[in-house]
Amino acid sequence: MNYFFHIIIMINIYIILSLSLNLIVGMGGMLSICHAAFYGIGAYIGTLLMVNLGWTFLPALLVAIIGTAILSLIISIPSLRLKGDYFILGSMGFQSIVFILLYNWTDLTRGPYGISGIPSPSFLDLKISGLPLWFVFSTTVMFICSMFIIFLMKSPFGRTLKSIREDELAAAALGKNIPLFKIKTFALAAGFAAVAGMLFAGYMRYIDPTSFTMMESVFILSMIIIGGAGNIRGPVIGAIVLVVLPELLRFLGMPDAIAANMRQIIYGLAMIILIRCRPQGLLGDYKFT
Repeated sequence: MNYFFHIIIMINIYIILSLSLNLIVGMGGMLSICHAAFYGIGAYIGTLLMVNLGWTFLPALLVAIIGTAILSLIISIPSLRLKGDYFILGSMGFQSIVFILLYNWTDLTRGPYGISGIPSPSFLDLKISGLPLWFVFSTTVMFICSMFIIFLMKSPFGRTLKSIREDELAAAALGKNIPLFKIKTFALAAGFAAVAGMLFAGYMRYIDPTSFTMMESVFILSMIIIGGAGNIRGPVIGAIVLVVLPELLRFLGMPDAIAANMRQIIYGLAMIILIRCRPQGLLGDYKFT
């Protein structure tokens, strides 16, 4: 039963990540490969406040969301001038910079040694400890984030993002402030990624830079590509499939080293097949071209 709880908790974290990335990729049409950077920034801001300054979870979470949203300006403002492949390269550069800082700024982040002993969230007299409570807590947070993202997607803000994705010039001609909408989208997506980072840090009680690499960004993007972008169903299905898939490989009796390589092969093969045969993914509305 504990194994089941662990899988669901990780699925909840990745659903938040995939849905938040969907705001940028599926709604805004900007292919970003730096979402793990926001994920890591949120985790480290909240963790450092709790470990070094003794803050409780909720205030640390609030500052992590705001801080990550502000730092998203580093990539969102250049995105106003970069398009297509150039924007993808710019997002990859931002991801690399964040990872290098987390890995080498040892006085602050402890670098490759990581930060351990992260306090568990607590509310009044209730401390979130043990897998059943984490299952309930992470599911609740995921549900709240999902409802907020659904509201954004169905609001005038979401409809404007879709119009920018389909035809940026037409949206600008209708009087929409394209730069402002892109900046807001990155800030919102980064804020939700920070929530996922705080959940991950509190659940694992340990973080290090290797959890927030370029491969992690590609993994999150794979959820969007395989599940589908532009709606709620696709990213959720993509998160479930890609979290459960490596666990299913364990039942094939493969050695761990082979299973890890096979997972990457399956991810790549699935993306090639889907992009070739179904560009919108399993349940997506937006076709990747």
